[in-house]
Parts: sequence; structure tokens; C-alpha cells
Amino acid sequence: MTGTDGEMPRTAFRAMADSTAQDWATIYADFQRFAGGLADRILAHLRLLDGDFGGFPIDRLQHSLQTATRAYRDGQSDSYVVMALLHDLGDTLGTYNHPDVAAAIIQPFVSEEEHWICANHGVFQGYYFFHYLGGDRDAREQLRGHPHFESCARFCERYDQAAFDAGYETLPLAFFEPILRQVVARPHIGLYVRES
Repeated sequence: MTGTDGEMPRTAFRAMADSTAQDWATIYADFQRFAGGLADRILAHLRLLDGDFGGFPIDRLQHSLQTATRAYRDGQSDSYVVMALLHDLGDTLGTYNHPDVAAAIIQPFVSEEEHWICANHGVFQGYYFFHYLGGDRDAREQLRGHPHFESCARFCERYDQAAFDAGYETLPLAFFEPILRQVVARPHIGLYVRES
């Protein structure tokens, strides 16, 4: 079925069991167009962190930018820098599990190690403050022995926990935009990634 008024073509089945190969060619074409806008949606969501201080010395966007800036200046790979930029992206919707949200978004585009760092940075970051809230600052020890334990501890020490400095010369979001676009344009895993 062809769309009207500039809409993309749409299928007409009522249940997936009734769909055809042509239906899925139509759907996949629209999926590719939609996936092409992922970087724009991520950037828009990052901008939601602007002005959201949550009691911290700098807002969540500046914290994300500063974390990415520190990783970039330390010579980390583009995918690592994107992970650093997006590690707290889930703060707005995943209030109680923000690392899970960010890790799910970046997983198709980063290494397994970078994904693990993002997914677990919350408990590692807790080393610096859980004890002030009546928690166990050594909660990360439950993960000791994992091959990426030291990498996650290093991410939090060098980049994440250090990125609340209002006087730090942080690179702007515009600097990271081309890096983000390049990284999210090349998924290497995912439900809809076709093998080449």
C-alpha cells in the first residue's frame, strides 16, 4: 500500500502471520530510513540533560561532555569516547537503572568491553559515594574476577568520577557529534543487522 501526502509506503496485513516478503521489504526500507536518524534522536536526548543538575556542581550534559572529553584527550577509541559521552544517557528515563538504558543503546556499536563498562559503571561509581548513603562502597567487589573489572574501575576513576569540575575546559557537544554519527552508523551486532 502506498502512503499519501509524503508518507512512506505502508503494509496492510492484520497479523504478522499474514505478512509477505514484499511487506517486509517495505518495512525494512522504512526501518533503514528510521535507523538513519538514530544519531539525531540520541543528540536530542542528550540535550535533555542540559540544565539538569540533580544537586551536582555541573549539569548532567556537562558531566557527559566532560567524561567524553577526558576519554578523548586520553587517546581512547571513537567507540570508547561515544560510550563515555552516553554512559549517563539513561538518567532521565532509567532513574533507578540508568546504566542499563545507556548500555542497551550503545551495545550494537561498541566493543563487548565498552558495553560491559557502561552496563556496570553505576556500581563501580558507587565506590566513591555509596558509603555516604548508608550503602556498601565495595559493592563492585561482587564483580571482581571479571575480565573487564579493571577497565571499568579505570573508566570511573579517570573519566566518570573526575568529571564534575566546573573549571575544566570541556569540549562542546558539536565536537563530539561527528564522532557519534560515525560510530552509530556502523552497528556490528543487533536483531536487524545483516551479515555482509
